[in-house]
Amino acid sequence: MDRMPIPDSVCEPRWRRRRSYKKRAAKRGEVVRNTAVLQVTLAVAALAASGCIALRPYADVAAALPAEQLVEVDGRRVHVEIGGDGSPLLLLHGFGGSTFSWRRVSEGLAGLRRVVAIDLNGFGWTERPHDPEAYTLAGQERLVLGVADRLGLPRFDLAGHSYGGGLALFLAARHPERVRSLILVDAAMPAYGTLRRSELFANRAVARFWAKSFALTRRRVRSGLRESYADDAKVDAGLVRAYLERLRVEGAGDAFYGLSRPTGAAPDQVDLAAIRQPTLLVWGGADALIAAAVGRKSAGVIPSAQFVEIPGCGHIPMEECPEAFLAAVEPFLASRN
Repeated sequence: MDRMPIPDSVCEPRWRRRRSYKKRAAKRGEVVRNTAVLQVTLAVAALAASGCIALRPYADVAAALPAEQLVEVDGRRVHVEIGGDGSPLLLLHGFGGSTFSWRRVSEGLAGLRRVVAIDLNGFGWTERPHDPEAYTLAGQERLVLGVADRLGLPRFDLAGHSYGGGLALFLAARHPERVRSLILVDAAMPAYGTLRRSELFANRAVARFWAKSFALTRRRVRSGLRESYADDAKVDAGLVRAYLERLRVEGAGDAFYGLSRPTGAAPDQVDLAAIRQPTLLVWGGADALIAAAVGRKSAGVIPSAQFVEIPGCGHIPMEECPEAFLAAVEPFLASRN
């Protein structure tokens, strides 16, 4: 039997190993100190910049909404938009989106289903929780199932866009008894929610600073929408304003922290081959964020999947190409009646 090789460091004299250890320890300490200095500096800057972007008080948001659009889940108000009759179809928006993202197709979908569009934790007109766990996939799952329970929906069809598509897959895998079928729209995988997190936002004050100074600026939202649309001309001031006002809500800093802080958890994974629900994947052919080839490949793994590509459309087809989106989705839903 071969012996395990002895590392060179073990063969060094003790005095040299001690010196080497001290150097490494000093280097680690320097990194920790530099990180701490950076966090404190950004935290101070956060306090100085706290008034740069005004956040709308949630009490004002809730007062302006029809009572039927607010559902209480775990003591908090969740915004929903409901229309149509028949079997329920829940709509989950993407990262940075809201029920607003479905506005151009909700009426058409309501002709086939009882449509329930939900604002997830951290987005739209839903009350922002302070607890960062609410912004994990498991926390979003509790919100969605909580809404379904409050509305008396034991089973439902589920449509998810981008980040919401990853959440839809997560729900379908963990609760097959509740999810009848899936519509995945330019969907990210469930791991995206973890992979997008960063050590930079391990400090709540730093995350709040970044949200108010960068993430919630008009320039950043406009840039994100232009990346998501194939036709930049469709990203006008009104669209940017509508997205911004649904993000600039009291608690936005806590939401950004909850969505961006490192958790130390392994990325959430779903075995696509184990998804048993009938599934439709709808993809913008010109999606620059998640290529249509990714959707086509996923459709080849999910056992009961169909794939429809919308040529010349970007990452948000229900907004940019609503007629083509409905043409792709309506036959699938009609076949599930």
